[in-house]
Amino acid sequence: MFILFSKHIGEGRMKLLLVADGRSPITRRWISMLQPLKLEITLVSSYPCMPIAGVAQQYVLPLAFAQLSGSQAGTASSDTKKGLVARFRPFAQRLRHLIGPWSIASKSKSFLEIIQFEKPDLVHALRLPFEGMLASYTPRGIPVILSTWGNDFTLHAAATPKMASMTSRAMRRADAMIADVHRDVRLAQEWGFDTRKPTMVVPGNGGLDLQELQAVTKGIQKADPPQIINPRGMRSYVRNDTFFKAIPLVLKKQPGIQFVCASMAGQVEALEWIQNLGIEQNVTLLPFVSQQDLWHEFAKSQISVSISTHDGTPNSLLEAMALGCLPICGDIESIREWITPAENGLLVDPSNPAALAESILNSLENPLFRDQAAQKNIVLVRERANLENVRIKVAAFYDRS
Repeated sequence: MFILFSKHIGEGRMKLLLVADGRSPITRRWISMLQPLKLEITLVSSYPCMPIAGVAQQYVLPLAFAQLSGSQAGTASSDTKKGLVARFRPFAQRLRHLIGPWSIASKSKSFLEIIQFEKPDLVHALRLPFEGMLASYTPRGIPVILSTWGNDFTLHAAATPKMASMTSRAMRRADAMIADVHRDVRLAQEWGFDTRKPTMVVPGNGGLDLQELQAVTKGIQKADPPQIINPRGMRSYVRNDTFFKAIPLVLKKQPGIQFVCASMAGQVEALEWIQNLGIEQNVTLLPFVSQQDLWHEFAKSQISVSISTHDGTPNSLLEAMALGCLPICGDIESIREWITPAENGLLVDPSNPAALAESILNSLENPLFRDQAAQKNIVLVRERANLENVRIKVAAFYDRS
């Protein structure tokens, strides 16, 4: 346990202790969203990370082999570690599922020392594995909010017997729950969360600042020839094989289309697909780019493709919708909470490259559909994912938790 930095904040404010991945853009966006609420925020980060503006005191408790993880924004991990994790991603995930939950108890003493020293009014874990599992050790009498998002339940919770038992422990300990999709509220109850306890559904990143997005992308025009973006990078639950196999089928009919893939530069799997499929002239693999640079790519793209098999509410989906980029996604329950097929996007079988290619081609040939979908999506995002609206809901939820 060690403190990265600290500074004095005035008395009389609610003391909030966040347990989260301090590298994550989602964590940083959530903290930024909270700033106007004038909370005194302490962060217990599950990964080594750089200091975060607005955090009064910051600790690091590495969880589940965090030292071996690939880097994200603000991380000092080496390129060698990144490469190892990328190449052995399925094995690394399996290892974390097998051994990670057993490592949580070893951090509980340090976590309780932080709790005793900081004396928070409220503990909020921003993710179930493994931050929510650690937060389950919070002493009774201190309220615990547990956030779930993405694939916490559908991919991770039942991966091993120990993952299942720690998931159940965390859900039973939670006094309240914030989810990014309604599906997870139902699943939480199956894992032991009391139906009488309060719940709320809001985007896991705290919402989008639509004025910021519009300012950053002002004047950017849609690319000609058309550009299609895959914003998800290499993830075990995203069917990038389906994505890449669909590209030659698209190029047979529209050979000028360009595909841009975020966070895939140097990724062995992506390079092999491109070479084997002979699509080098039409695919650009981007390195890890800043949030604003990613928004630029959304603003230039006609279509965003995210073919996942597990998901909650992806930030990339909301950003695509906010920037007039038609979403084509895997047909899974959580995405149907945002996308109505043929109205504001398209959903496809994640294992079917031909269906994906057909959806892409049909969308490119139907600009009226894309325009109508864009109009519906900006209204939807403004109503359900606008940062100001989310902040009001979160403030009220914290107050009554």
